[in-house]
Amino acid sequence: MLVKSDPELIQSFLEDYSNIKGGFCESVIMPQTEEEAVETVSECALAKTPLTVTGAGTGVAGARVPFGGKILSLEKLNSTGNITPSQDGAAEIIIGPGATLKDFMLKVESEGYFYPPDPTEKTSFIMGNISTSASGARSFKYGTTRDYVTGLRILLSGGEIIELKRGSIFAKKRNIDLIALSGKSISLKLPGYKMPCVKNAAGYYVKDDMDAIDLFIGQEGTLGVILGATLRIIKKPEGFMDCYAFFKRPQDALDFAYQARKKSMASESILDAMSIEYFDLNALNLLREKHSIIPGTAEGAIYFQQELKLKAGDNTMSSWADLITECNGLLDETWFAQTDKERQQLADIRHDLPDMVNEYLKRHNLSKVGTDIAVRHENLPEMIKFYNTTIAEAGLRYLMFGHIGQAHLHVNILPKDAKEHERAIAIYDRLVERACSLGGTPTAEHGIGKIKHKYLEMLYGKHGVMEMAVLKKQLDPACILGLDNIFPRELLL
Repeated sequence: MLVKSDPELIQSFLEDYSNIKGGFCESVIMPQTEEEAVETVSECALAKTPLTVTGAGTGVAGARVPFGGKILSLEKLNSTGNITPSQDGAAEIIIGPGATLKDFMLKVESEGYFYPPDPTEKTSFIMGNISTSASGARSFKYGTTRDYVTGLRILLSGGEIIELKRGSIFAKKRNIDLIALSGKSISLKLPGYKMPCVKNAAGYYVKDDMDAIDLFIGQEGTLGVILGATLRIIKKPEGFMDCYAFFKRPQDALDFAYQARKKSMASESILDAMSIEYFDLNALNLLREKHSIIPGTAEGAIYFQQELKLKAGDNTMSSWADLITECNGLLDETWFAQTDKERQQLADIRHDLPDMVNEYLKRHNLSKVGTDIAVRHENLPEMIKFYNTTIAEAGLRYLMFGHIGQAHLHVNILPKDAKEHERAIAIYDRLVERACSLGGTPTAEHGIGKIKHKYLEMLYGKHGVMEMAVLKKQLDPACILGLDNIFPRELLL
């Protein structure tokens, strides 16, 4: 077991992409075996020492940053097992919590398979992806990490290990009975709140008669430590097409996105997007600082991807071109890509945007003020209008981009100083209030972490948040795991 306590050596563990300040801990513990992980957690539980399980630091909600206690890093437990094919052409693979998304994807693709969720940050740990049910652009067609987790091995703070296989244990209404490997019975009473009917990563996943495995996906390191997971992968498609379609008018870009979504969801359509991503003028202007090739007349853009059957590739591309033309797009300046190299170049531009936002905030020494809001699709035009008018009236710089196919846009406010940052936080509160009033969620993929507690309360009310604290105490009676993630530690007293 490796232990780091030198302040200089542990500094990198006290930060993530949220840019949250003030994190501290006694030490960072790196088990090299599962047995050492069990020993560490059990000792911390006995001593009532807070323990934060750390990932790769790519999160944006501050969940990785501890405020006291110790850090548990599982980066040494990075095994990746063999692929086990199934009869439906898909397959399963067992991985360790420290395996990175990049290494995992390279392995499965080298063997002719494909991991559909595709979270943006490829340096992230699979454990971190599961802890937030992370997703990427392709979630429009394929769903989130949750949809591909078929098995979990979970270490509870009391030292018990439970193994869950999807489809094996279900709740009875809001009650779940679990059996640890030791034979110990664990009976849970689930909260009674109702989750919004949108893509959602706010708090614990609970509903009537749910699969027990889903409780531990998106729990942000508060209920148990993920020691291993079994993931479902599918056969790699024959080919792919990526495209940036540019538009002179923002409304034309929005119209194209709505039509692309509608046609992709129609069973008889040749158009079948994996992702539909929107970029407003402000997002394009920031990208232009690094990518001068973006058409100067464009005030909106849609980046989309589709699987291709090689024989149908030409028809698919021409059908997309027809839709771009119908929506007044700049067809002559549209970028289509089919080779791996060309597709990666387009993907890099999309991925550069959040990195550029993070770099801006780091230069100004400010924490992130970026929404992760999703609403019902029919409410998206109203929400976009509210974004634009509310932030513009406040005189703040901002940009909007993201998963428009799922009515899930990231609005990043870019304050230039502390005074503007305070104003941005007040505006953020208003945006979340409006989203919740429309049946939406404050966080669709990033989680609550340490910086969005009040937004969870906006969504579920004080009673709903208290129910989460009660549930945590049933699984973590020592109250040591992931303190301040999802809700304040004071609710555990």
